[in-house]
Amino acid sequence: MWIIESLQHGGGRGITGWVMLLVTAIFWLWMFIDSVRREEYVWSFFIFISALFGAMFYFFYVYRSPGGANIRGFELPGAGSRRRIRELEAQIHHLDKAHHHSQLGDVHFQRGNLGKAESCYRAAMERDPGDPDTRSHLGQCLLRQGREAEAHPLLESVVAGDPKHDYGYTRMAHAEALAALGEKEKAIEVWRSINEAHSYTRARVQLATLLMERGEAVEEARTLLRDALIEDRHAPAFERKRSRVWIRRARALQRRLG
Repeated sequence: MWIIESLQHGGGRGITGWVMLLVTAIFWLWMFIDSVRREEYVWSFFIFISALFGAMFYFFYVYRSPGGANIRGFELPGAGSRRRIRELEAQIHHLDKAHHHSQLGDVHFQRGNLGKAESCYRAAMERDPGDPDTRSHLGQCLLRQGREAEAHPLLESVVAGDPKHDYGYTRMAHAEALAALGEKEKAIEVWRSINEAHSYTRARVQLATLLMERGEAVEEARTLLRDALIEDRHAPAFERKRSRVWIRRARALQRRLG
């Protein structure tokens, strides 16, 4: 490995040489770890075998690219969201705008603090009752808490006004609320319409689950699961990570079908 070789031949280096070697090694390790965290394993292999050359390529083409720098190097987990919480709380203190409450709710939702998220969404709705984003996110927050009866009217009102709201995510939450409330046939209709418009793994697996529970349309369920697994192989790393739980469920359902 190039770091070990450099150390073995480092006897003649002065202090400047050792510092440069240390900085280079840290940079290489930083890029290697970042590529693993993003599940960019091809890049990880390239960085590992090509040393500093590969690390430099990764830095400019992935780490610093507009769509790639979504993981902050060496930042403690949650540091970004905690900073965002402080910013939004300050804006709420001075301006008290509905969208600031809603955005704060989104941050708490992402952190799993559903009670705080709900409070923020309700505060936003007090200031702007008609905002579809807030209504949708409050509905999804309630759904996550197992309060489907409260979530359903909020989600239904949003999709009635805009079936494509939030790229179909509100409609998926609406379908889940319907299924949880025992309205399985309506839920199946909604999931089918979502699958006609999108290729979400979550939608395919949820529809396959309902079809299997009903004991009908087994071939349709089998096709949905197969398509979900095939598409996952070609999906980008961030999408595979987001759909991981649904892919595991798809494999389990596929085994049940035999």
